[in-house]
Amino acid sequence: MITGLYAVTPDEQNTDVLVAKVEAALQGGIKILQYRNKRANHKLQTQQARALLPLCRQYHVPLIINDSIKLCLTLDADGVHLGADDGNLSEARARLGADKIMGASCYNRFDLAVSAQQAGADYVAFGACFASSTKPHAPVAELELFTRASSELTIPSVAIGGITLANANQIMLAGASSIAVINAIFNAQDVKSTTQQFTKLFIS
Repeated sequence: MITGLYAVTPDEQNTDVLVAKVEAALQGGIKILQYRNKRANHKLQTQQARALLPLCRQYHVPLIINDSIKLCLTLDADGVHLGADDGNLSEARARLGADKIMGASCYNRFDLAVSAQQAGADYVAFGACFASSTKPHAPVAELELFTRASSELTIPSVAIGGITLANANQIMLAGASSIAVINAIFNAQDVKSTTQQFTKLFIS
């Protein structure tokens, strides 16, 4: 079950810095980690994901690889997150097998979420929920999508895009199973403390 705080890594080139930030987030209570680095080449992506995997194992947190089924299988990570341009989801499920987590970006389209569920996705992600510096031109995902997902889908929905401590409650009240955060955690002065503040939203 995908629930709680879902951290997505920043485009950090320095592996030691990335590992330190991720460990602080793990100490703060994240429930799932997605490795995503759009600025890294394949060699660096492999190096960084390989460094993060034992750390995630230590904290019993699943490691999801963004976009790359090959890297997920090579490292025996816990799953993969795929966008609309990352290939057929049914074929991806066949390659991954039944034991890996598969998430799908559905942007602001509920029809994509229905199709993703039918193709074997374990969760769907809608976004951007708010203005996002990571993807400034992303379509806006209305919060009603999460309300609809909670009643019409049997898999969890993840909210992403511009989420902060100030607006996270709006998404949770709308029905999102999980909130995915990048900058609000990893750009924070105190990553662990900020992560703890987010995790408290799920138990209050």
